Amino acid sequence: MRIQAIFNKDGGTFRTTDMEAYVRHAESVFAAAGHHLDCDVVEGADIEMTLRRCADRTDLDAMLAGGGDGTISAAAGIAWESGISLGVVPAGTMNLFARSLRIPLDIWQALDALADGTVADADIGSANGRAFVHQFSAGLHARMVRLRNGMTYRSRAGKILANVRAAGGVMLDPPEFEVEFDVDGVREHRRVSAINVSNNRFGNDALLYADSVTGGHLGFYVAQPLSTSGVARLAYDILRGKLRENGDVTEMVGSAVDLHFPKMDRAVNCVIDGELLPMSRDVSLRLHAGELKVIVPRVKAQSSPQAAAA
Repeated sequence: MRIQAIFNKDGGTFRTTDMEAYVRHAESVFAAAGHHLDCDVVEGADIEMTLRRCADRTDLDAMLAGGGDGTISAAAGIAWESGISLGVVPAGTMNLFARSLRIPLDIWQALDALADGTVADADIGSANGRAFVHQFSAGLHARMVRLRNGMTYRSRAGKILANVRAAGGVMLDPPEFEVEFDVDGVREHRRVSAINVSNNRFGNDALLYADSVTGGHLGFYVAQPLSTSGVARLAYDILRGKLRENGDVTEMVGSAVDLHFPKMDRAVNCVIDGELLPMSRDVSLRLHAGELKVIVPRVKAQSSPQAAAA
């Protein structure tokens, strides 16, 4: 395979990595596996432009994207649009999509797994046409990200600490709002504190990522209006992997979710794959089953009927 790698040097792990040495190692690993790999190391501000330029090329079999969840989400959306296969190098804080794909979280080990990997079909979601590989969320999570973004941090540990501080702020002042939702024809009108729509239902890990992204469905979660103690109980249940035991949370699955916010009288934010964005009064979420081609470790691919040899 002829592959182009784009590494975001501003991604968490890459900030403290000798990128010249990493590029040399990547090229050597892929050459030993019979592939030709070229690498570009770019700043975060240039990542999307570089990814689009790569996806437009006609001489490539695949592209590798290395960085945090924002970089990987952007790369997946571009790969989905263009039809090119995508390999994920997890260099961020949470690396949620890489976890779902069972890619080693060590950036050096990830190269070996991808070089020897195979191409498989994965699901991808969209929110009003914008792709997401992990989740769309509104309410608690969006407020937490907004608070975190107002803090200063320079490292992965600093970002984790900022997340903890932001979660404390949300716990003291949880949001509450109205939503009308339609999940595959099941319609309801509720007051809630949180909405999450995931690319396949969450597993039981405290980080709330899907165990598989080949199930062909969206996970839909709503939390009823929560007090400070209710948010604390929810956080505790998530941390111990018991989200589904929390009585304030409703879980549904479907391939199409439509949201309407009838009393949105001011600017409100949502979060898509970790990025804080303005939210529309109406949000149409869809699951695109098997439409994203991804490079996955060979052991996982052999157990999946959707895998195709690279």
